[in-house]
Amino acid sequence: MSKERLDKIISSSGLSTRSEVKNLIKKGLVKVNGTVVKDSAIKFDCDVDDIVVDGKPLKKGKFVYIMLNKPKGVVSATNDNKDLTVVDILPEELKRKNLFPAGRLDKDTVGFCLITDDGDFAHNILAPSRHVTKTYIAELDKDIDYEKGKKAFFDGVVLNDGTVLLSADLEKIENGDVPTYKVIIKEGKYHQVKRMFQSLGSTVTELKRIKIGNLELDENLKSGEARFLTETELSKITEKTHNIVWN
Repeated sequence: MSKERLDKIISSSGLSTRSEVKNLIKKGLVKVNGTVVKDSAIKFDCDVDDIVVDGKPLKKGKFVYIMLNKPKGVVSATNDNKDLTVVDILPEELKRKNLFPAGRLDKDTVGFCLITDDGDFAHNILAPSRHVTKTYIAELDKDIDYEKGKKAFFDGVVLNDGTVLLSADLEKIENGDVPTYKVIIKEGKYHQVKRMFQSLGSTVTELKRIKIGNLELDENLKSGEARFLTETELSKITEKTHNIVWN
């Protein structure tokens, strides 16, 4: 493997965030081949060099997992002939070969986009049978009957084309005069959340994914920013989901 910055090697292992890693290095808590290294920019080869962080040998991860706060106008794809993709806008220090988005967000949808090179992990969190939930905040052009909508979501929305969806959760959120709802689903059909509200007579004007499984979008990530996930954060994605009662 080619050499990479020390802070990049450690953060991509999932041990800590990039900022936390830099602090560990500055404090002299990182050793490479037995010698304390306080410069995070020095490059090493993680397959050759022995890296110890705060007394613990670095676990060399085979895959990487990235949280991106996706902005509007970017497509959820690895490459595209017309538009910028979520992989295109990643900072160079996060890029790897074979990265792809684990589940797509529409071009005009923002929020938590998970990018990885781990195909098995992506399959596991996207398969409806795994019940890994995705949570969205949706703003509507006009309000719906909340009680009827909540029941329809729980029973399984029937889309305008006759498709019957799995049970979902709907919660009204106070947002001034803008009808706003939190939606939790466990599948990901094409334009699903938008089509769910269309079946109830409303149009989604703004949509943001805020959570995958039990892992929330980092509120400190500005639109378009990304970072590696830690091991603890990664485990939250596949945790059994809280107290929702599904149909």
